[in-house]
Amino acid sequence: MPETAISNLPELTVTELSNALKRAVEDQFGLVRVRGEISGLKFHSSGHVYFDLKDDKSVLNAVIWRGVAARLKVKPEAGLEVICTGKLSTYGGSSRYQIIVEQVELAGLGALMAMLEARRKKLAAEGLFDASRKKKLPFLPEVIGVITSPTGAVIRDIMHRLQARFPRRVLLWPVAVQGERAAAEIAAAIAGFNAFDGKRLPRPDLIIVARGGGSVEDLMAFNDEAVVRAAAASAIALISAVGHETDTTLIDFAADVRAPTPTAAAELAVPVRAELLAQTLDFERRALRCFAKSMDDRRRHLAQLVRVLPRAESLFAGPRQRLDLAGDKLAHALRRNSQIHRVRFSKAAAQLRDRMLRDRMLVCGERVAALVKRAERAQRVRLAQKRRHFDAAARELELISYRKVLERGFALVRGEDGGVRRRADSIQPGETLRLTFADGDAAAVAGEGDARPKTPKKKRGVDQGSLF
Repeated sequence: MPETAISNLPELTVTELSNALKRAVEDQFGLVRVRGEISGLKFHSSGHVYFDLKDDKSVLNAVIWRGVAARLKVKPEAGLEVICTGKLSTYGGSSRYQIIVEQVELAGLGALMAMLEARRKKLAAEGLFDASRKKKLPFLPEVIGVITSPTGAVIRDIMHRLQARFPRRVLLWPVAVQGERAAAEIAAAIAGFNAFDGKRLPRPDLIIVARGGGSVEDLMAFNDEAVVRAAAASAIALISAVGHETDTTLIDFAADVRAPTPTAAAELAVPVRAELLAQTLDFERRALRCFAKSMDDRRRHLAQLVRVLPRAESLFAGPRQRLDLAGDKLAHALRRNSQIHRVRFSKAAAQLRDRMLRDRMLVCGERVAALVKRAERAQRVRLAQKRRHFDAAARELELISYRKVLERGFALVRGEDGGVRRRADSIQPGETLRLTFADGDAAAVAGEGDARPKTPKKKRGVDQGSLF
Protein backbone atom coordinates (compact mmCIF):
# COMPACT_ATOMS: atom_id res chain seq x y z
CA MET A 1 0.00 0.00 0.00
CA PRO A 2 1.38 3.42 -0.89
CA GLU A 3 2.67 5.51 1.99
CA THR A 4 0.22 8.30 1.10
CA ALA A 5 -2.80 6.03 1.49
CA ILE A 6 -1.56 4.86 4.89
CA SER A 7 -1.15 8.41 6.12
CA ASN A 8 -4.77 9.23 5.13
CA LEU A 9 -6.27 6.52 7.44
CA PRO A 10 -8.10 8.03 10.43
CA GLU A 11 -6.30 7.72 13.76
CA LEU A 12 -8.33 5.94 16.53
CA THR A 13 -7.72 5.55 20.22
CA VAL A 14 -7.90 2.14 21.82
CA THR A 15 -11.21 2.96 23.49
CA GLU A 16 -12.70 4.22 20.20
CA LEU A 17 -11.67 1.05 18.43
CA SER A 18 -13.00 -1.09 21.32
CA ASN A 19 -16.37 0.68 21.22
CA ALA A 20 -16.57 0.31 17.44
CA LEU A 21 -15.93 -3.40 17.72
CA LYS A 22 -18.52 -3.68 20.50
CA ARG A 23 -21.20 -2.01 18.36
CA ALA A 24 -20.32 -4.16 15.36
CA VAL A 25 -20.51 -7.41 17.32
CA GLU A 26 -23.75 -6.46 19.10
CA ASP A 27 -25.39 -5.37 15.84
CA GLN A 28 -24.33 -8.50 14.03
CA PHE A 29 -25.13 -10.96 16.90
CA GLY A 30 -28.00 -9.28 18.75
CA LEU A 31 -29.61 -12.60 19.74
CA VAL A 32 -27.88 -16.00 19.55
CA ARG A 33 -28.34 -19.47 21.03
CA VAL A 34 -25.10 -21.26 21.89
CA ARG A 35 -24.75 -24.87 23.02
CA GLY A 36 -21.84 -25.96 25.14
CA GLU A 37 -20.61 -27.37 28.45
CA ILE A 38 -20.32 -25.14 31.53
CA SER A 39 -16.83 -24.87 33.03
CA GLY A 40 -15.04 -22.43 35.31
CA LEU A 41 -18.32 -21.58 37.07
CA LYS A 42 -18.04 -18.69 39.55
CA PHE A 43 -20.81 -17.11 41.60
CA HIS A 44 -19.58 -13.62 42.44
CA SER A 45 -20.46 -11.87 45.71
CA SER A 46 -22.22 -9.19 43.64
CA GLY A 47 -24.76 -11.77 42.48
CA HIS A 48 -23.43 -12.04 38.92
CA VAL A 49 -22.47 -15.45 37.50
CA TYR A 50 -19.38 -15.97 35.35
CA PHE A 51 -18.48 -19.15 33.44
CA ASP A 52 -17.18 -20.49 30.13
CA LEU A 53 -19.07 -22.36 27.42
CA LYS A 54 -16.84 -24.85 25.69
CA ASP A 55 -16.94 -27.66 23.17
CA ASP A 56 -14.15 -29.89 21.94
CA LYS A 57 -12.39 -27.03 20.07
CA SER A 58 -13.39 -23.58 21.36
CA VAL A 59 -14.24 -21.63 24.53
CA LEU A 60 -16.70 -18.72 24.89
CA ASN A 61 -16.85 -16.46 27.95
CA ALA A 62 -20.35 -16.03 29.42
CA VAL A 63 -21.87 -13.81 32.10
CA ILE A 64 -25.30 -13.75 33.72
CA TRP A 65 -26.29 -10.54 35.45
CA ARG A 66 -27.70 -10.75 38.98
CA GLY A 67 -31.32 -9.95 38.06
CA VAL A 68 -31.38 -12.59 35.32
CA ALA A 69 -29.65 -15.24 37.51
CA ALA A 70 -32.44 -15.01 40.10
CA ARG A 71 -35.12 -15.79 37.47
CA LEU A 72 -33.45 -18.74 35.77
CA LYS A 73 -35.34 -22.04 35.75
CA VAL A 74 -32.15 -24.04 35.32
CA LYS A 75 -29.36 -23.10 37.69
CA PRO A 76 -25.86 -23.31 36.15
CA GLU A 77 -23.79 -26.26 37.34
CA ALA A 78 -20.23 -27.18 36.38
CA GLY A 79 -20.09 -29.89 33.71
CA LEU A 80 -23.71 -29.39 32.64
CA GLU A 81 -24.44 -29.21 28.90
CA VAL A 82 -26.80 -26.30 28.25
CA ILE A 83 -28.14 -24.03 25.54
CA CYS A 84 -27.64 -20.35 26.42
CA THR A 85 -29.69 -17.63 24.76
CA GLY A 86 -28.44 -14.04 24.80
CA LYS A 87 -26.56 -11.40 22.94
CA LEU A 88 -22.90 -11.33 21.99
CA SER A 89 -20.80 -8.43 23.25
CA THR A 90 -17.21 -7.47 23.97
CA TYR A 91 -15.36 -6.46 27.10
CA GLY A 92 -12.79 -3.82 26.23
CA GLY A 93 -10.98 -4.16 29.57
CA SER A 94 -9.44 -7.45 28.47
CA SER A 95 -10.03 -7.40 24.68
CA ARG A 96 -12.35 -10.43 24.67
CA TYR A 97 -15.83 -11.16 23.50
CA GLN A 98 -18.54 -12.81 25.62
CA ILE A 99 -22.19 -13.75 25.60
CA ILE A 100 -24.59 -11.94 27.91
CA VAL A 101 -26.92 -14.82 28.88
CA GLU A 102 -30.66 -14.16 29.18
CA GLN A 103 -31.89 -17.76 29.39
CA VAL A 104 -30.40 -21.18 30.17
CA GLU A 105 -31.89 -24.45 28.93
CA LEU A 106 -30.72 -27.98 29.30
CA ALA A 107 -29.37 -29.48 26.10
CA GLY A 108 -31.91 -32.28 25.74
CA LEU A 109 -33.71 -34.58 28.16
CA GLY A 110 -30.62 -36.69 28.68
CA ALA A 111 -28.72 -33.80 30.17
CA LEU A 112 -31.63 -32.99 32.47
CA MET A 113 -31.86 -36.55 33.72
CA ALA A 114 -28.11 -36.68 34.23
CA MET A 115 -28.30 -33.52 36.30
CA LEU A 116 -31.15 -34.92 38.41
CA GLU A 117 -29.31 -38.19 38.94
CA ALA A 118 -26.18 -36.35 40.06
CA ARG A 119 -28.26 -34.27 42.47
CA ARG A 120 -30.01 -37.38 43.79
CA LYS A 121 -26.69 -39.10 44.49
CA LYS A 122 -25.37 -36.00 46.22
CA LEU A 123 -28.37 -35.69 48.52
CA ALA A 124 -28.46 -39.43 49.17
CA ALA A 125 -24.80 -39.32 50.21
CA GLU A 126 -25.77 -36.72 52.84
CA GLY A 127 -28.31 -39.15 54.29
CA LEU A 128 -31.44 -37.16 53.39
CA PHE A 129 -33.11 -40.24 51.89
CA ASP A 130 -32.26 -42.75 54.66
CA ALA A 131 -35.14 -44.93 55.80
CA SER A 132 -34.16 -44.35 59.44
CA ARG A 133 -35.16 -40.69 59.06
CA LYS A 134 -38.68 -41.52 57.89
CA LYS A 135 -41.48 -40.67 60.34
CA LYS A 136 -44.59 -42.73 60.85
CA LEU A 137 -47.84 -41.15 59.66
CA PRO A 138 -50.37 -40.34 62.40
CA PHE A 139 -53.33 -42.75 62.42
CA LEU A 140 -55.97 -40.01 62.54
CA PRO A 141 -54.56 -36.46 62.19
CA GLU A 142 -56.67 -33.65 63.55
CA VAL A 143 -55.26 -31.01 61.14
CA ILE A 144 -53.81 -31.65 57.68
CA GLY A 145 -51.67 -29.06 55.91
CA VAL A 146 -51.85 -29.11 52.11
CA ILE A 147 -49.25 -27.35 49.95
CA THR A 148 -50.49 -26.95 46.38
CA SER A 149 -52.04 -24.52 43.94
CA PRO A 150 -55.35 -23.09 45.22
CA THR A 151 -56.90 -23.03 41.72
CA GLY A 152 -56.08 -26.51 40.41
CA ALA A 153 -58.08 -29.71 40.57
CA VAL A 154 -55.64 -31.21 43.08
CA ILE A 155 -57.03 -29.45 46.15
CA ARG A 156 -60.60 -30.34 45.11
CA ASP A 157 -59.67 -34.02 44.71
CA ILE A 158 -58.00 -34.08 48.11
CA MET A 159 -60.95 -32.35 49.85
CA HIS A 160 -63.48 -34.63 48.16
CA ARG A 161 -61.57 -37.77 49.17
CA LEU A 162 -61.14 -36.58 52.77
CA GLN A 163 -64.85 -35.74 52.98
CA ALA A 164 -65.76 -39.21 51.73
CA ARG A 165 -63.36 -41.10 54.03
CA PHE A 166 -63.04 -39.10 57.27
CA PRO A 167 -63.61 -35.31 57.32
CA ARG A 168 -60.67 -33.47 58.88
CA ARG A 169 -59.65 -29.83 59.23
CA VAL A 170 -57.47 -28.77 56.28
CA LEU A 171 -55.08 -25.80 56.13
CA LEU A 172 -54.17 -24.81 52.56
CA TRP A 173 -50.88 -23.04 51.87
CA PRO A 174 -51.23 -21.72 48.32
CA VAL A 175 -48.07 -21.91 46.19
CA ALA A 176 -47.07 -21.90 42.57
CA VAL A 177 -46.40 -25.48 41.47
CA GLN A 178 -44.30 -24.59 38.42
CA GLY A 179 -42.34 -21.63 37.19
CA GLU A 180 -39.50 -19.54 38.51
CA ARG A 181 -40.89 -18.87 42.00
CA ALA A 182 -42.39 -22.33 42.62
CA ALA A 183 -39.40 -23.92 44.37
CA ALA A 184 -38.89 -21.05 46.82
CA GLU A 185 -42.60 -20.94 47.70
CA ILE A 186 -42.85 -24.70 48.27
CA ALA A 187 -39.76 -24.75 50.51
CA ALA A 188 -41.09 -21.74 52.45
CA ALA A 189 -44.49 -23.42 52.87
CA ILE A 190 -42.96 -26.59 54.38
CA ALA A 191 -40.86 -24.52 56.77
CA GLY A 192 -43.86 -22.32 57.55
CA PHE A 193 -46.09 -25.23 58.60
CA ASN A 194 -43.29 -26.51 60.86
CA ALA A 195 -42.95 -23.06 62.44
CA PHE A 196 -46.60 -22.91 63.60
CA ASP A 197 -46.82 -22.59 67.38
CA GLY A 198 -50.54 -23.42 67.65
CA LYS A 199 -51.62 -20.03 69.00
CA ARG A 200 -53.23 -18.32 66.01
CA LEU A 201 -53.61 -21.41 63.84
CA PRO A 202 -53.36 -25.09 64.83
CA ARG A 203 -50.14 -26.85 63.94
CA PRO A 204 -50.73 -29.56 61.29
CA ASP A 205 -50.25 -33.17 62.27
CA LEU A 206 -49.55 -34.10 58.64
CA ILE A 207 -48.36 -32.25 55.52
CA ILE A 208 -49.30 -33.15 51.94
CA VAL A 209 -47.25 -31.66 49.08
CA ALA A 210 -49.32 -32.22 45.93
CA ARG A 211 -49.37 -31.40 42.22
CA GLY A 212 -51.00 -32.85 39.15
CA GLY A 213 -49.15 -34.53 36.31
CA GLY A 214 -46.88 -32.77 33.83
CA SER A 215 -43.67 -32.96 31.90
CA VAL A 216 -40.25 -33.24 33.49
CA GLU A 217 -39.73 -29.51 33.03
CA ASP A 218 -43.09 -28.77 34.70
CA LEU A 219 -42.11 -30.83 37.75
CA MET A 220 -38.65 -29.30 38.11
CA ALA A 221 -39.68 -27.27 41.15
CA PHE A 222 -40.04 -30.51 43.12
CA ASN A 223 -36.52 -31.53 42.10
CA ASP A 224 -35.05 -28.32 43.50
CA GLU A 225 -32.44 -28.88 46.20
CA ALA A 226 -34.04 -26.34 48.56
CA VAL A 227 -37.41 -28.15 48.36
CA VAL A 228 -35.81 -31.55 48.99
CA ARG A 229 -33.87 -30.25 52.02
CA ALA A 230 -36.99 -28.60 53.43
CA ALA A 231 -38.93 -31.87 53.10
CA ALA A 232 -36.14 -33.85 54.77
CA ALA A 233 -35.89 -31.33 57.63
CA SER A 234 -39.64 -31.29 58.33
CA ALA A 235 -40.49 -32.32 61.89
CA ILE A 236 -44.06 -33.04 60.73
CA ALA A 237 -44.75 -36.22 58.79
CA LEU A 238 -44.89 -35.39 55.06
CA ILE A 239 -46.58 -37.12 52.11
CA SER A 240 -45.33 -36.40 48.61
CA ALA A 241 -48.04 -36.60 45.91
CA VAL A 242 -46.47 -35.07 42.80
CA GLY A 243 -47.62 -36.01 39.32
CA HIS A 244 -48.96 -39.38 38.29
CA GLU A 245 -47.86 -42.80 39.46
CA THR A 246 -45.10 -43.00 36.83
CA ASP A 247 -43.68 -39.56 37.67
CA THR A 248 -40.76 -39.46 40.12
CA THR A 249 -39.23 -36.35 41.66
CA LEU A 250 -36.52 -35.90 44.27
CA ILE A 251 -39.01 -34.81 46.92
CA ASP A 252 -40.46 -38.36 46.74
CA PHE A 253 -37.18 -39.71 48.17
CA ALA A 254 -37.06 -37.18 51.01
CA ALA A 255 -40.75 -37.46 51.98
CA ASP A 256 -41.83 -39.86 54.70
CA VAL A 257 -44.37 -41.48 52.36
CA ARG A 258 -44.81 -41.21 48.58
CA ALA A 259 -48.34 -41.29 47.19
CA PRO A 260 -48.84 -42.15 43.51
CA THR A 261 -51.50 -39.41 43.12
CA PRO A 262 -52.97 -36.58 45.23
CA THR A 263 -56.14 -38.63 45.70
CA ALA A 264 -54.06 -41.53 47.01
CA ALA A 265 -52.36 -39.10 49.41
CA ALA A 266 -55.75 -38.28 50.94
CA GLU A 267 -56.44 -42.00 51.29
CA LEU A 268 -53.11 -42.51 53.05
CA ALA A 269 -53.76 -39.56 55.35
CA VAL A 270 -56.99 -40.76 56.99
CA PRO A 271 -58.81 -44.09 57.39
CA VAL A 272 -62.39 -44.71 56.25
CA ARG A 273 -64.76 -43.55 58.97
CA ALA A 274 -67.42 -46.16 58.13
CA GLU A 275 -64.85 -48.93 58.29
CA LEU A 276 -63.63 -47.66 61.67
CA LEU A 277 -67.20 -47.60 63.00
CA ALA A 278 -67.85 -51.12 61.74
CA GLN A 279 -64.54 -52.30 63.19
CA THR A 280 -65.32 -50.62 66.52
CA LEU A 281 -68.76 -52.25 66.68
CA ASP A 282 -67.19 -55.60 65.84
CA PHE A 283 -64.63 -55.12 68.62
CA GLU A 284 -67.48 -54.25 71.00
CA ARG A 285 -69.41 -57.42 70.12
CA ARG A 286 -66.29 -59.54 70.46
CA ALA A 287 -65.49 -57.95 73.83
CA LEU A 288 -69.03 -58.65 75.11
CA ARG A 289 -68.87 -62.25 73.92
CA CYS A 290 -65.47 -62.73 75.52
CA PHE A 291 -66.72 -61.22 78.79
CA ALA A 292 -69.83 -63.43 78.84
CA LYS A 293 -67.78 -66.54 78.06
CA SER A 294 -65.26 -65.63 80.75
CA MET A 295 -68.02 -65.19 83.33
CA ASP A 296 -69.55 -68.56 82.39
CA ASP A 297 -66.18 -70.27 82.72
CA ARG A 298 -65.58 -68.73 86.14
CA ARG A 299 -69.11 -69.66 87.28
CA ARG A 300 -68.56 -73.29 86.28
CA HIS A 301 -65.17 -73.35 87.95
CA LEU A 302 -66.66 -71.93 91.17
CA ALA A 303 -69.42 -74.56 91.15
CA GLN A 304 -66.80 -77.29 90.82
CA LEU A 305 -64.87 -75.86 93.75
CA VAL A 306 -68.02 -75.73 95.88
CA ARG A 307 -68.64 -79.44 95.30
CA VAL A 308 -65.20 -80.49 96.54
CA LEU A 309 -65.15 -78.20 99.59
CA PRO A 310 -66.21 -79.76 102.98
CA ARG A 311 -69.44 -78.63 104.70
CA ALA A 312 -69.32 -75.75 107.14
CA GLU A 313 -70.48 -77.95 110.09
CA SER A 314 -67.57 -80.32 109.59
CA LEU A 315 -65.10 -77.46 109.27
CA PHE A 316 -66.09 -75.91 112.63
CA ALA A 317 -66.88 -79.10 114.57
CA GLY A 318 -63.32 -79.72 115.81
CA PRO A 319 -62.61 -76.12 116.88
CA ARG A 320 -66.01 -75.88 118.59
CA GLN A 321 -65.29 -79.05 120.64
CA ARG A 322 -61.86 -77.78 121.66
CA LEU A 323 -63.48 -74.52 122.74
CA ASP A 324 -65.97 -76.40 124.97
CA LEU A 325 -63.19 -78.40 126.63
CA ALA A 326 -61.14 -75.26 127.20
CA GLY A 327 -64.19 -73.58 128.80
CA ASP A 328 -64.63 -76.46 131.24
CA LYS A 329 -60.94 -76.44 132.18
CA LEU A 330 -60.95 -72.66 132.62
CA ALA A 331 -63.41 -72.65 135.56
CA HIS A 332 -61.44 -75.35 137.40
CA ALA A 333 -58.14 -73.61 136.66
CA LEU A 334 -59.43 -70.30 138.04
CA ARG A 335 -60.48 -71.93 141.33
CA ARG A 336 -57.14 -73.73 141.62
CA ASN A 337 -55.22 -70.53 140.94
CA SER A 338 -57.20 -68.65 143.59
CA GLN A 339 -56.43 -71.34 146.18
CA ILE A 340 -52.70 -71.23 145.43
CA HIS A 341 -52.56 -67.43 145.81
CA ARG A 342 -54.61 -67.56 148.98
CA VAL A 343 -52.11 -69.95 150.58
CA ARG A 344 -49.17 -67.77 149.57
CA PHE A 345 -50.90 -64.72 150.98
CA SER A 346 -51.52 -66.49 154.29
CA LYS A 347 -47.85 -67.45 154.61
CA ALA A 348 -46.77 -63.89 153.89
CA ALA A 349 -49.26 -62.48 156.40
CA ALA A 350 -47.95 -64.84 159.13
CA GLN A 351 -44.47 -63.38 158.66
CA LEU A 352 -45.62 -59.74 158.93
CA ARG A 353 -46.14 -59.47 162.80
CA ASP A 354 -46.02 -56.17 164.81
CA ARG A 355 -43.25 -57.24 167.17
CA MET A 356 -40.96 -58.30 164.34
CA LEU A 357 -41.48 -54.96 162.58
CA ARG A 358 -40.76 -52.99 165.78
CA ASP A 359 -37.56 -54.95 166.42
CA ARG A 360 -36.43 -54.40 162.81
CA MET A 361 -37.10 -50.66 163.01
CA LEU A 362 -35.23 -50.38 166.36
CA VAL A 363 -32.13 -52.07 164.93
CA CYS A 364 -32.17 -49.87 161.83
CA GLY A 365 -32.59 -46.73 163.95
CA GLU A 366 -29.52 -47.57 166.07
CA ARG A 367 -27.48 -48.13 162.91
CA VAL A 368 -28.57 -44.78 161.47
CA ALA A 369 -27.63 -42.92 164.75
CA ALA A 370 -24.19 -44.52 164.72
CA LEU A 371 -23.60 -43.52 161.11
CA VAL A 372 -24.65 -39.91 161.86
CA LYS A 373 -22.10 -39.64 164.68
CA ARG A 374 -19.35 -41.02 162.45
CA ALA A 375 -20.23 -38.52 159.72
CA GLU A 376 -20.07 -35.58 162.17
CA ARG A 377 -16.64 -36.63 163.47
CA ALA A 378 -15.31 -37.05 159.94
CA GLN A 379 -16.63 -33.62 158.96
CA ARG A 380 -14.91 -31.90 161.91
CA VAL A 381 -11.60 -33.57 161.16
CA ARG A 382 -11.82 -32.63 157.45
CA LEU A 383 -12.60 -28.99 158.21
CA ALA A 384 -9.68 -28.74 160.66
CA GLN A 385 -7.26 -30.07 158.03
CA LYS A 386 -8.48 -27.64 155.37
CA ARG A 387 -8.26 -24.73 157.83
CA ARG A 388 -4.62 -25.55 158.64
CA HIS A 389 -3.78 -25.74 154.91
CA PHE A 390 -5.45 -22.40 154.29
CA ASP A 391 -3.60 -20.65 157.13
CA ALA A 392 -0.27 -21.96 155.87
CA ALA A 393 -0.98 -20.72 152.34
CA ALA A 394 -1.98 -17.27 153.70
CA ARG A 395 1.24 -16.98 155.66
CA GLU A 396 3.29 -17.94 152.60
CA LEU A 397 1.45 -15.42 150.44
CA GLU A 398 2.06 -12.74 153.04
CA LEU A 399 5.75 -13.52 153.01
CA ILE A 400 6.15 -13.16 149.26
CA SER A 401 3.92 -10.01 148.90
CA TYR A 402 5.69 -6.92 147.59
CA ARG A 403 3.91 -4.85 150.29
CA LYS A 404 6.31 -6.27 152.88
CA VAL A 405 9.20 -5.17 150.69
CA LEU A 406 7.78 -1.64 150.45
CA GLU A 407 7.58 -1.44 154.25
CA ARG A 408 11.36 -1.95 154.38
CA GLY A 409 11.90 1.29 152.43
CA PHE A 410 11.62 0.26 148.80
CA ALA A 411 9.32 1.84 146.16
CA LEU A 412 7.50 0.50 143.03
CA VAL A 413 8.15 2.60 139.88
CA ARG A 414 5.46 2.91 137.15
CA GLY A 415 5.58 4.96 133.95
CA GLU A 416 2.91 7.22 132.38
CA ASP A 417 1.38 4.19 130.66
CA GLY A 418 1.04 2.35 133.96
CA GLY A 419 3.75 -0.19 133.10
CA VAL A 420 6.36 -1.17 135.72
CA ARG A 421 9.86 0.17 135.07
CA ARG A 422 12.24 -2.61 136.08
CA ARG A 423 15.46 -1.18 134.56
CA ALA A 424 16.98 2.28 134.53
CA ASP A 425 17.59 2.28 130.78
CA SER A 426 13.80 1.89 130.21
CA ILE A 427 13.21 5.40 131.73
CA GLN A 428 13.35 8.38 129.37
CA PRO A 429 14.70 11.76 130.60
CA GLY A 430 11.83 14.04 131.62
CA GLU A 431 9.34 11.15 131.81
CA THR A 432 6.68 11.44 134.52
CA LEU A 433 6.87 8.54 136.96
CA ARG A 434 4.61 7.30 139.77
CA LEU A 435 6.31 5.89 142.86
CA THR A 436 4.35 3.52 145.09
CA PHE A 437 5.47 3.38 148.80
CA ALA A 438 4.11 1.39 151.69
CA ASP A 439 1.84 4.24 152.79
CA GLY A 440 0.79 5.61 149.32
CA ASP A 441 1.83 6.93 145.87
CA ALA A 442 3.96 9.95 144.84
CA ALA A 443 4.79 11.54 141.46
CA ALA A 444 8.32 12.11 140.17
CA VAL A 445 10.12 13.28 136.99
CA ALA A 446 13.18 11.51 135.55
CA GLY A 447 16.36 13.62 135.54
CA GLU A 448 18.10 15.02 132.39
CA GLY A 449 21.61 13.66 133.24
CA ASP A 450 23.42 11.12 131.04
CA ALA A 451 24.32 8.89 134.00
CA ARG A 452 22.16 5.88 134.53
CA PRO A 453 21.35 4.70 138.04
CA LYS A 454 23.15 1.60 139.07
CA THR A 455 21.19 -1.57 139.13
CA PRO A 456 20.56 -2.44 142.78
CA LYS A 457 21.59 -5.82 143.99
CA LYS A 458 18.94 -8.47 144.08
CA LYS A 459 17.79 -9.76 147.42
CA ARG A 460 16.47 -13.11 148.13
CA GLY A 461 12.68 -13.41 147.52
CA VAL A 462 12.29 -9.83 146.09
CA ASP A 463 12.24 -8.62 142.42
CA GLN A 464 14.83 -5.78 142.81
CA GLY A 465 14.37 -4.71 139.14
CA SER A 466 11.08 -2.99 139.96
CA LEU A 467 12.04 -1.30 143.26
CA PHE A 468 14.55 1.33 144.45
